[in-house]
Amino acid sequence: MADLYLRALEAERRKLWAECRLKGLAKGTPARLRIEELDKLLAEHRTKRAG
Repeated sequence: MADLYLRALEAERRKLWAECRLKGLAKGTPARLRIEELDKLLAEHRTKRAG
């Protein structure tokens, strides 16, 4: 079964990362901080799923 929460987090991260690369945003900008937050959420979710 598809994990919709995981897919939504990954999609948001990909979108933000593409935007950051396109615009050349530096570390510390709100978009880059959100990517870091998403990375933490993804890691937590994956460890929770793993058991």
